[in-house]
Amino acid sequence: MKKFNLHIFSLLFFTCAGAFSSAGIVRAENIGVPAECEDVMLQAFYWDSYKMTGTKYGCTMWSYLMKDSVAIRDNFDLVWFPPSANSNGGGVGYYHYKLSDQNSEWGKKDKLTKLIAALHRGGTKVIADIVINHRKDKNWCDFEADNFGTGYGAFQLETKHICRYDECFTSTEAKASSPCYNTALENRGATDTGENDGGARDLDHTNEYVQNWAKAYVRWMIEKMKYDGFRYDMTKGYLGEYLKMYNEEAKPYFSVSEFWDNANAIAEHLAATGYNTLAFDFPLKWDLNSAFSTANANYGKLKGLSSTLRGKGLAKYTVTFIDNHDTFDRDNNCEFAGDDANLDDATIKNKILQANAYILMMPGVPCVFYPHWVKYGDAINALIAVRKLAGIHSESVVSNEDGTSTKKYYSAMIQGHRGNIVLRLGPKRSTTVPEGYHLALDGSEYGSEFAIYVSDNVQAIDEVGVQEKSKKFMKDGNLYIRHGERVYDVTGRVVE
Repeated sequence: MKKFNLHIFSLLFFTCAGAFSSAGIVRAENIGVPAECEDVMLQAFYWDSYKMTGTKYGCTMWSYLMKDSVAIRDNFDLVWFPPSANSNGGGVGYYHYKLSDQNSEWGKKDKLTKLIAALHRGGTKVIADIVINHRKDKNWCDFEADNFGTGYGAFQLETKHICRYDECFTSTEAKASSPCYNTALENRGATDTGENDGGARDLDHTNEYVQNWAKAYVRWMIEKMKYDGFRYDMTKGYLGEYLKMYNEEAKPYFSVSEFWDNANAIAEHLAATGYNTLAFDFPLKWDLNSAFSTANANYGKLKGLSSTLRGKGLAKYTVTFIDNHDTFDRDNNCEFAGDDANLDDATIKNKILQANAYILMMPGVPCVFYPHWVKYGDAINALIAVRKLAGIHSESVVSNEDGTSTKKYYSAMIQGHRGNIVLRLGPKRSTTVPEGYHLALDGSEYGSEFAIYVSDNVQAIDEVGVQEKSKKFMKDGNLYIRHGERVYDVTGRVVE
């Protein structure tokens, strides 16, 4: 067990809806965008992690995640699940066949609903992966019907709901085997409003029937499946106004859009949604790759970050991350640190923990990647505890940023609801304790080059009326978590 000083005996986790501030309870201004959000998210899967064998970082089928549900909910406010609809043996689930059938490679519907309920009991909210840009079919364009039940409706998508120039109508391959090849234009949908996905049929979101199908689905996922929010897949495939439409229908607590592009394009997308969603900060991910490169690290690149969403003044609408199921090398299982890297390597561990320290101390909503949590859970849980201690949130102000011409360190001060933190990264970081602060977490004890200092005036969030999530406390220099009648260490093991 690693030792560190939080300079506090207990700490309550809480959700953004109950976030404490001097102005009282903070409320969201936009659908799916909690204001001054202190939530931390876990992406609870990686590519092919539904498989029970051959996965490096464990299986994440619903029944396997259930075993970790207490440890997950003791550390995370949001959990992002993979697509949970039937994909007819299609693995991860991004090419679904029937949205109203929630039996998938990840497990049966009853296992899913029990897992969601278990996480809810600990105050953790569950984020569904929403795939509505495209739809898989049995034979190019022969769709399964969806029946969401009373109050939601039944839907049968047809060729007129597929974008006009989809490959099922036009490609050489389709000519030989697609029953809808060269369908008359009047029997097709409108031109695609975004990018095409060549592996499935792109749906025409200008079509009112498609809109009603999507609206019924997202509302059903909230009201019947009991999801709390959405991660929208491939939102470059349709206009942002449709995402806005679907969020207005379902009113999720939290929404994040996968719009894989530069910060200017993502900013335009957010505006098109009416700022009714957050978006993943892909530009920050690439900057982190460069700054923490194992071959040529340059901590100075972390200063300013004008190319990121935070650099555009959009931290409130930002989900920060290091890797996800797409960016993670699917063969070597480690993209962030470079091809052929191994998460067990000490140099790789150092870089990944520095990157996690960065996103977990910065504004935005940080999303931790499951393999990183599996490998380095003790350090990541401790970082989350420090973030919660100071009350760092999605709109926190960053100041006193510094990088050097030698590119060997980075430091910054970040303001939280209950105190401030100083983050220092790199081999040449100062070890002098800033005046008015104390050392909260020394990364060297985890084999990583970072240190975090918390202001001496930090206050425990024990005000009456704040929703309790879990209590953390120090004993003999170690961090423990009390949840209900049980006590866990930072790795999730029961100790009492």
